Amino acid sequence: MERELEKLRQIRQELRAGFYERDEVVDGAMCALLSGAHMLLIGPPGTAKSMLAHEVCGRINGAGYFQWLLTKFTTPEEIFGAVSLKGLENDEYRRVTTSKLPEAHVAFLDEVFKSSSSILNTLLTIMNERIFFNGAGHIDVPLITLVGASNEIPSEEDELEALYDRFLLRYVVDYIKEDFRFLKLLGSQSAGSERTTITLQELRVCRGALPGVEVSPQILKLIARIRGELRKKGVVVSDRRYKQSVSVLQSLALLNGREGVLEEDMAMFQNLLWREPGERAEIQAVVHQVLHGYRDRSRELLIQAKEIESYAKRPWDNDDMLVKANIEAQTKLKMILSNFDSILEECKERGKATDELEGVKNKIEGIQKEILNAILSGEGEMS
Repeated sequence: MERELEKLRQIRQELRAGFYERDEVVDGAMCALLSGAHMLLIGPPGTAKSMLAHEVCGRINGAGYFQWLLTKFTTPEEIFGAVSLKGLENDEYRRVTTSKLPEAHVAFLDEVFKSSSSILNTLLTIMNERIFFNGAGHIDVPLITLVGASNEIPSEEDELEALYDRFLLRYVVDYIKEDFRFLKLLGSQSAGSERTTITLQELRVCRGALPGVEVSPQILKLIARIRGELRKKGVVVSDRRYKQSVSVLQSLALLNGREGVLEEDMAMFQNLLWREPGERAEIQAVVHQVLHGYRDRSRELLIQAKEIESYAKRPWDNDDMLVKANIEAQTKLKMILSNFDSILEECKERGKATDELEGVKNKIEGIQKEILNAILSGEGEMS
């Protein structure tokens, strides 16, 4: 299995090198191959959307590829095949699916949301159940992933909302931004004949390894926390999407040569959970806060402790007021340290290094000890 996975990683590396400023999209495409998820690319024409899908499929020996540009005039025959004349002679209504979507392993549909109602329901069944109803029966389609492209997304009230929801991986692509990469594009030559490929059987072996990638209870708790924080901000995502997202996280871990999902893999949520492209930055911020916010919380607690220290050390009119202020400060510092212990416990459960946090806690304990000595000193003087 490791040999097959190494091939997949090499393909990813080659695609990253060939598609400038598309590392995230390439990773998404590789995760789609492993998890069987569908991918949506939002962006203007000329951003290599169809080229990427075609190239991904071209790396799988024996894989069937289907590509079509949808318009409001596109007919089911163009996507699913013409009606069989021979079948009609036998009173059977079935389609000839040769070289059409029902026989593809990887498909690319450009302007996918221009799909008509006559195409929509069949498309949904193929994407979701991997089934194509043909005549009196149905066939299992070999589709691994469908890549859709569009310049815009449908509104929530649109009948195409169900189709939009089927795309688990979502990316916004644009023209190349950096001049030096643009110049590399202008000077690049067509790909050579030598390139890494993988067979369908080898890909199946890789996909078979996916359930064995560990998703620890700590990772699941973090996902639940991300969900809660997003809901507070009005970003509500279906339970089904969260469930399906786990397999994408497992795919990413597998691509990176790990036996389990790590916290860093959850950065992928910024390409899984948004409905409007504008939500992507908010999701990114929430994920970062959930994963790394413990540092911010520890700094805030240290600032609070220093403010309490300043309060306790301010000039007081008499010793009685000084002692009362110090006792109040001591009570608040105990609460701060209790909160800090919760942060430390959480980090230990998550397998995080705690040296930095322990250093901050020592500073707070030093403030606490100094104030405690001041209390004892004040009581001694009064006695």
